[in-house]
Amino acid sequence: MGDFNLALVIVAIVVCILVFFFNIYLLVNYQHPDDKNQAYFPKFVVVFGLSIAAISILMLPADVANRQACRHSLYNGACNLTLPMKTLWLVVYIVDAVLVFFVIPFAMFYYEGDQDKSIGKRIKSSLMWVVATAIVCGLVLGILYGVVGKVDFTVRHLSSAATAFPSSWTDYTSNQPCIGSSFHQCSAYAASASSEKTWTMRATFPEYVVALATIVGSVLFSIFGGVGIVCLPLGLIFSFIRRPKAVITRSQYIKEATELSKKAKELKKAADALHQEERSGSKGRKWRKNVKSVEKELLLLEEDVKALEEMYPQGEKAETTWALTIIGYLAKLILGVLG
Repeated sequence: MGDFNLALVIVAIVVCILVFFFNIYLLVNYQHPDDKNQAYFPKFVVVFGLSIAAISILMLPADVANRQACRHSLYNGACNLTLPMKTLWLVVYIVDAVLVFFVIPFAMFYYEGDQDKSIGKRIKSSLMWVVATAIVCGLVLGILYGVVGKVDFTVRHLSSAATAFPSSWTDYTSNQPCIGSSFHQCSAYAASASSEKTWTMRATFPEYVVALATIVGSVLFSIFGGVGIVCLPLGLIFSFIRRPKAVITRSQYIKEATELSKKAKELKKAADALHQEERSGSKGRKWRKNVKSVEKELLLLEEDVKALEEMYPQGEKAETTWALTIIGYLAKLILGVLG
Protein backbone atom coordinates (compact mmCIF):
# COMPACT_ATOMS: atom_id res chain seq x y z
CA MET A 1 0.00 0.00 0.00
CA GLY A 2 2.91 2.31 0.67
CA ASP A 3 4.13 1.95 -2.91
CA PHE A 4 0.65 2.81 -4.17
CA ASN A 5 0.49 5.93 -2.00
CA LEU A 6 3.90 7.11 -3.16
CA ALA A 7 3.03 6.49 -6.81
CA LEU A 8 -0.23 8.43 -6.46
CA VAL A 9 1.55 11.44 -4.96
CA ILE A 10 4.20 11.37 -7.71
CA VAL A 11 1.56 11.10 -10.45
CA ALA A 12 -0.43 13.99 -8.96
CA ILE A 13 2.64 16.24 -8.83
CA VAL A 14 3.78 15.30 -12.34
CA VAL A 15 0.31 15.87 -13.82
CA CYS A 16 0.06 19.32 -12.23
CA ILE A 17 3.47 20.27 -13.64
CA LEU A 18 2.55 18.97 -17.10
CA VAL A 19 -0.73 20.89 -17.06
CA PHE A 20 1.08 24.10 -16.14
CA PHE A 21 3.70 23.75 -18.87
CA PHE A 22 1.09 22.75 -21.45
CA ASN A 23 -0.85 25.94 -20.73
CA ILE A 24 2.36 27.95 -21.07
CA TYR A 25 2.82 26.35 -24.49
CA LEU A 26 -0.74 27.28 -25.46
CA LEU A 27 -0.18 30.88 -24.41
CA VAL A 28 3.13 31.21 -26.24
CA ASN A 29 1.81 29.53 -29.37
CA TYR A 30 -1.49 31.40 -29.65
CA GLN A 31 -0.70 34.83 -28.23
CA HIS A 32 -0.87 37.89 -30.45
CA PRO A 33 2.50 38.85 -31.95
CA ASP A 34 2.18 42.35 -30.50
CA ASP A 35 1.88 40.92 -26.97
CA LYS A 36 5.29 39.28 -26.89
CA ASN A 37 7.62 40.28 -24.05
CA GLN A 38 4.96 42.34 -22.28
CA ALA A 39 1.85 42.03 -20.08
CA TYR A 40 3.40 39.30 -17.96
CA PHE A 41 0.86 39.55 -15.14
CA PRO A 42 -2.20 38.97 -17.38
CA LYS A 43 -0.33 36.12 -19.04
CA PHE A 44 0.37 34.55 -15.66
CA VAL A 45 -3.31 34.90 -14.77
CA VAL A 46 -4.27 33.18 -18.04
CA VAL A 47 -1.88 30.28 -17.46
CA PHE A 48 -2.86 29.92 -13.81
CA GLY A 49 -6.58 30.09 -14.61
CA LEU A 50 -6.32 27.46 -17.35
CA SER A 51 -4.30 25.25 -15.02
CA ILE A 52 -6.87 25.52 -12.22
CA ALA A 53 -9.68 24.76 -14.69
CA ALA A 54 -7.87 21.65 -15.93
CA ILE A 55 -6.93 20.50 -12.43
CA SER A 56 -10.53 20.88 -11.24
CA ILE A 57 -11.51 18.36 -13.93
CA LEU A 58 -8.62 16.02 -13.13
CA MET A 59 -9.55 16.07 -9.45
CA LEU A 60 -12.32 13.52 -10.08
CA PRO A 61 -10.05 10.67 -11.28
CA ALA A 62 -7.57 11.64 -8.57
CA ASP A 63 -10.31 11.27 -5.97
CA VAL A 64 -11.28 7.86 -7.35
CA ALA A 65 -7.65 6.71 -7.30
CA ASN A 66 -7.24 8.09 -3.80
CA ARG A 67 -10.09 5.87 -2.58
CA GLN A 68 -8.14 2.80 -3.66
CA ALA A 69 -5.96 3.24 -0.58
CA CYS A 70 -8.93 2.11 1.52
CA ARG A 71 -10.27 -0.69 -0.65
CA HIS A 72 -9.29 -3.30 1.99
CA SER A 73 -10.80 -1.38 4.91
CA LEU A 74 -14.24 -1.97 6.36
CA TYR A 75 -14.98 1.76 6.28
CA ASN A 76 -13.16 4.85 5.04
CA GLY A 77 -12.28 6.04 8.52
CA ALA A 78 -10.26 2.87 9.15
CA CYS A 79 -7.33 4.07 7.04
CA ASN A 80 -5.49 7.23 6.15
CA LEU A 81 -6.14 8.45 2.63
CA THR A 82 -3.11 9.35 0.54
CA LEU A 83 -4.32 12.80 -0.50
CA PRO A 84 -6.52 15.12 1.59
CA MET A 85 -9.09 15.35 -1.19
CA LYS A 86 -11.69 17.27 0.81
CA THR A 87 -9.18 20.02 1.52
CA LEU A 88 -7.95 19.95 -2.07
CA TRP A 89 -11.50 20.23 -3.44
CA LEU A 90 -12.16 23.24 -1.22
CA VAL A 91 -8.87 24.89 -2.18
CA VAL A 92 -9.36 24.37 -5.93
CA TYR A 93 -12.93 25.67 -6.00
CA ILE A 94 -12.23 28.64 -3.73
CA VAL A 95 -9.18 29.59 -5.81
CA ASP A 96 -11.35 29.24 -8.90
CA ALA A 97 -13.95 31.60 -7.41
CA VAL A 98 -11.27 34.12 -6.40
CA LEU A 99 -9.85 34.05 -9.92
CA VAL A 100 -13.25 34.55 -11.55
CA PHE A 101 -14.49 37.36 -9.33
CA PHE A 102 -11.31 39.21 -8.34
CA VAL A 103 -8.02 38.34 -10.04
CA ILE A 104 -9.21 38.05 -13.65
CA PRO A 105 -11.29 41.27 -13.49
CA PHE A 106 -8.29 43.10 -12.02
CA ALA A 107 -6.04 41.82 -14.81
CA MET A 108 -8.60 42.81 -17.44
CA PHE A 109 -9.07 46.31 -16.04
CA TYR A 110 -5.31 46.77 -15.73
CA TYR A 111 -4.46 45.43 -19.19
CA GLU A 112 -7.30 47.24 -20.95
CA GLY A 113 -6.66 50.49 -19.10
CA ASP A 114 -5.47 53.68 -20.71
CA GLN A 115 -1.82 53.18 -21.66
CA ASP A 116 -1.17 56.91 -21.30
CA LYS A 117 -1.71 56.66 -17.55
CA SER A 118 1.07 55.68 -15.20
CA ILE A 119 1.28 52.19 -13.74
CA GLY A 120 0.19 53.47 -10.34
CA LYS A 121 -2.94 55.11 -11.74
CA ARG A 122 -3.84 52.00 -13.73
CA ILE A 123 -3.42 49.83 -10.63
CA LYS A 124 -5.51 52.28 -8.60
CA SER A 125 -8.28 52.32 -11.20
CA SER A 126 -8.28 48.52 -11.43
CA LEU A 127 -8.35 48.14 -7.66
CA MET A 128 -11.33 50.48 -7.41
CA TRP A 129 -13.34 48.28 -9.76
CA VAL A 130 -12.21 45.10 -8.00
CA VAL A 131 -13.03 46.51 -4.56
CA ALA A 132 -16.50 47.48 -5.79
CA THR A 133 -16.93 43.94 -7.13
CA ALA A 134 -15.67 42.49 -3.85
CA ILE A 135 -18.16 44.55 -1.84
CA VAL A 136 -21.06 43.42 -4.02
CA CYS A 137 -19.95 39.77 -3.93
CA GLY A 138 -19.36 39.94 -0.18
CA LEU A 139 -22.84 41.33 0.45
CA VAL A 140 -24.44 38.72 -1.79
CA LEU A 141 -22.49 35.86 -0.23
CA GLY A 142 -23.08 37.08 3.31
CA ILE A 143 -26.81 37.62 2.87
CA LEU A 144 -27.32 34.32 1.10
CA TYR A 145 -25.21 32.48 3.67
CA GLY A 146 -27.28 33.92 6.49
CA VAL A 147 -30.58 33.14 4.77
CA VAL A 148 -30.04 29.88 2.90
CA GLY A 149 -26.67 28.68 4.17
CA LYS A 150 -28.18 25.59 5.74
CA VAL A 151 -28.42 21.96 4.70
CA ASP A 152 -31.50 19.78 5.27
CA PHE A 153 -31.05 16.04 5.72
CA THR A 154 -34.06 13.74 5.53
CA VAL A 155 -33.57 10.86 7.99
CA ARG A 156 -35.76 8.11 9.38
CA HIS A 157 -36.09 7.83 13.16
CA LEU A 158 -35.70 4.20 14.25
CA SER A 159 -35.70 2.78 17.77
CA SER A 160 -35.67 -0.59 19.48
CA ALA A 161 -35.39 -2.13 22.91
CA ALA A 162 -32.20 -3.84 24.11
CA THR A 163 -31.65 -7.42 25.18
CA ALA A 164 -28.86 -9.91 25.73
CA PHE A 165 -27.25 -11.47 22.69
CA PRO A 166 -29.61 -14.29 21.69
CA SER A 167 -28.54 -17.85 21.10
CA SER A 168 -31.22 -18.32 18.47
CA TRP A 169 -32.70 -16.02 15.84
CA THR A 170 -35.97 -17.87 15.40
CA ASP A 171 -37.89 -15.19 17.29
CA TYR A 172 -37.18 -12.60 14.61
CA THR A 173 -39.11 -12.66 11.36
CA SER A 174 -40.08 -10.19 8.68
CA ASN A 175 -43.31 -9.54 10.57
CA GLN A 176 -41.52 -9.11 13.91
CA PRO A 177 -38.04 -7.68 13.22
CA CYS A 178 -37.72 -5.86 16.53
CA ILE A 179 -36.87 -6.93 20.06
CA GLY A 180 -39.75 -7.47 22.42
CA SER A 181 -43.40 -8.19 21.92
CA SER A 182 -44.36 -4.64 21.05
CA PHE A 183 -43.60 -3.38 17.56
CA HIS A 184 -40.92 -0.71 17.51
CA GLN A 185 -39.75 1.51 14.69
CA CYS A 186 -36.54 -0.44 14.22
CA SER A 187 -36.95 -1.53 10.61
CA ALA A 188 -36.57 1.07 7.89
CA TYR A 189 -38.46 -1.20 5.52
CA ALA A 190 -41.49 -1.52 7.78
CA ALA A 191 -41.36 1.95 9.36
CA SER A 192 -44.21 4.34 8.67
CA ALA A 193 -43.88 7.61 6.80
CA SER A 194 -44.27 9.52 10.06
CA SER A 195 -40.85 8.27 11.17
CA GLU A 196 -39.11 10.58 8.69
CA LYS A 197 -37.42 13.56 10.28
CA THR A 198 -35.50 16.51 8.88
CA TRP A 199 -32.16 17.56 10.31
CA THR A 200 -31.03 21.09 9.57
CA MET A 201 -27.34 21.94 9.83
CA ARG A 202 -25.40 25.11 9.11
CA ALA A 203 -22.86 24.53 6.34
CA THR A 204 -19.35 25.85 6.76
CA PHE A 205 -18.59 28.96 4.75
CA PRO A 206 -15.95 27.31 2.48
CA GLU A 207 -18.33 24.47 1.65
CA TYR A 208 -21.08 27.01 1.03
CA VAL A 209 -18.85 28.95 -1.39
CA VAL A 210 -17.96 25.73 -3.22
CA ALA A 211 -21.62 24.71 -3.49
CA LEU A 212 -22.65 28.16 -4.72
CA ALA A 213 -19.83 28.28 -7.27
CA THR A 214 -20.79 24.81 -8.49
CA ILE A 215 -24.45 25.76 -8.88
CA VAL A 216 -23.67 29.02 -10.69
CA GLY A 217 -21.16 27.28 -12.94
CA SER A 218 -23.61 24.50 -13.77
CA VAL A 219 -26.36 26.98 -14.62
CA LEU A 220 -24.08 29.09 -16.82
CA PHE A 221 -22.69 25.98 -18.50
CA SER A 222 -26.21 24.74 -19.19
CA ILE A 223 -27.20 28.09 -20.69
CA PHE A 224 -24.15 28.65 -22.87
CA GLY A 225 -23.76 24.96 -23.69
CA GLY A 226 -27.42 24.73 -24.64
CA VAL A 227 -27.18 27.83 -26.81
CA GLY A 228 -24.10 26.42 -28.51
CA ILE A 229 -25.71 23.04 -29.14
CA VAL A 230 -28.77 24.74 -30.64
CA CYS A 231 -26.80 27.26 -32.70
CA LEU A 232 -24.43 24.72 -34.24
CA PRO A 233 -27.03 22.91 -36.41
CA LEU A 234 -28.75 26.22 -37.18
CA GLY A 235 -25.43 27.65 -38.32
CA LEU A 236 -24.87 24.66 -40.60
CA ILE A 237 -28.36 24.99 -42.09
CA PHE A 238 -28.01 28.74 -42.67
CA SER A 239 -24.60 28.13 -44.20
CA PHE A 240 -26.28 25.86 -46.75
CA ILE A 241 -29.02 28.43 -47.41
CA ARG A 242 -26.44 31.17 -48.04
CA ARG A 243 -24.25 28.97 -50.21
CA PRO A 244 -23.16 30.16 -53.67
CA LYS A 245 -25.84 28.99 -56.10
CA ALA A 246 -23.75 29.08 -59.26
CA VAL A 247 -20.32 29.98 -60.58
CA ILE A 248 -20.03 33.68 -61.43
CA THR A 249 -18.58 34.98 -64.68
CA ARG A 250 -15.06 36.30 -65.06
CA SER A 251 -16.26 39.91 -65.39
CA GLN A 252 -18.23 39.59 -62.15
CA TYR A 253 -15.19 38.10 -60.45
CA ILE A 254 -12.98 40.99 -61.59
CA LYS A 255 -15.54 43.53 -60.40
CA GLU A 256 -15.88 41.94 -56.95
CA ALA A 257 -12.13 41.46 -56.62
CA THR A 258 -11.58 45.15 -57.43
CA GLU A 259 -13.99 46.18 -54.69
CA LEU A 260 -12.28 43.90 -52.20
CA SER A 261 -8.86 45.25 -53.15
CA LYS A 262 -10.07 48.81 -52.51
CA LYS A 263 -11.36 47.77 -49.11
CA ALA A 264 -8.05 46.03 -48.38
CA LYS A 265 -6.10 49.19 -49.23
CA GLU A 266 -8.31 51.23 -46.89
CA LEU A 267 -7.72 48.75 -44.09
CA LYS A 268 -3.98 48.85 -44.75
CA LYS A 269 -3.98 52.63 -44.44
CA ALA A 270 -5.91 52.42 -41.19
CA ALA A 271 -3.52 49.76 -39.87
CA ASP A 272 -0.48 51.86 -40.82
CA ALA A 273 -1.96 54.85 -39.00
CA LEU A 274 -2.51 52.72 -35.90
CA HIS A 275 1.10 51.48 -36.09
CA GLN A 276 2.32 55.06 -36.20
CA GLU A 277 0.23 55.91 -33.15
CA GLU A 278 1.66 52.85 -31.40
CA ARG A 279 5.23 53.88 -32.15
CA SER A 280 4.52 57.38 -30.87
CA GLY A 281 3.35 55.89 -27.57
CA SER A 282 -0.28 57.02 -27.74
CA LYS A 283 -1.96 53.68 -27.01
CA GLY A 284 -5.05 54.90 -25.24
CA ARG A 285 -8.53 53.51 -25.03
CA LYS A 286 -9.49 55.09 -28.34
CA TRP A 287 -6.52 53.42 -30.01
CA ARG A 288 -7.56 50.01 -28.69
CA LYS A 289 -11.11 50.60 -29.90
CA ASN A 290 -9.84 51.45 -33.37
CA VAL A 291 -7.62 48.35 -33.38
CA LYS A 292 -10.59 46.13 -32.58
CA SER A 293 -12.61 47.83 -35.31
CA VAL A 294 -9.86 47.21 -37.88
CA GLU A 295 -9.54 43.58 -36.78
CA LYS A 296 -13.28 43.11 -37.19
CA GLU A 297 -13.22 44.62 -40.68
CA LEU A 298 -10.25 42.41 -41.56
CA LEU A 299 -12.14 39.27 -40.54
CA LEU A 300 -15.11 40.32 -42.65
CA LEU A 301 -12.78 40.96 -45.58
CA GLU A 302 -11.25 37.50 -45.23
CA GLU A 303 -14.73 35.95 -45.26
CA ASP A 304 -15.63 37.91 -48.40
CA VAL A 305 -12.44 36.75 -50.12
CA LYS A 306 -13.17 33.14 -49.20
CA ALA A 307 -16.73 33.44 -50.52
CA LEU A 308 -15.47 34.97 -53.76
CA GLU A 309 -12.99 32.13 -54.24
CA GLU A 310 -15.80 29.63 -53.76
CA MET A 311 -18.00 31.33 -56.36
CA TYR A 312 -15.20 31.46 -58.93
CA PRO A 313 -12.91 28.42 -58.62
CA GLN A 314 -9.73 28.67 -60.65
CA GLY A 315 -7.03 26.34 -61.86
CA GLU A 316 -6.98 23.12 -63.82
CA LYS A 317 -9.37 21.39 -61.40
CA ALA A 318 -11.93 24.17 -61.17
CA GLU A 319 -14.86 21.85 -61.86
CA THR A 320 -13.68 19.39 -59.22
CA THR A 321 -13.28 22.21 -56.71
CA TRP A 322 -16.81 23.43 -57.39
CA ALA A 323 -18.21 19.91 -57.03
CA LEU A 324 -16.44 19.48 -53.69
CA THR A 325 -17.82 22.84 -52.55
CA ILE A 326 -21.38 21.73 -53.33
CA ILE A 327 -20.82 18.40 -51.57
CA GLY A 328 -19.47 20.25 -48.54
CA TYR A 329 -22.57 22.42 -48.27
CA LEU A 330 -24.82 19.37 -48.69
CA ALA A 331 -22.93 17.68 -45.86
CA LYS A 332 -23.51 20.76 -43.69
CA LEU A 333 -27.23 20.59 -44.44
CA ILE A 334 -27.40 16.90 -43.50
CA LEU A 335 -25.43 17.43 -40.30
CA GLY A 336 -27.57 20.44 -39.42
CA VAL A 337 -30.81 18.50 -39.89
CA LEU A 338 -29.55 15.46 -38.00
CA GLY A 339 -27.99 17.60 -35.27
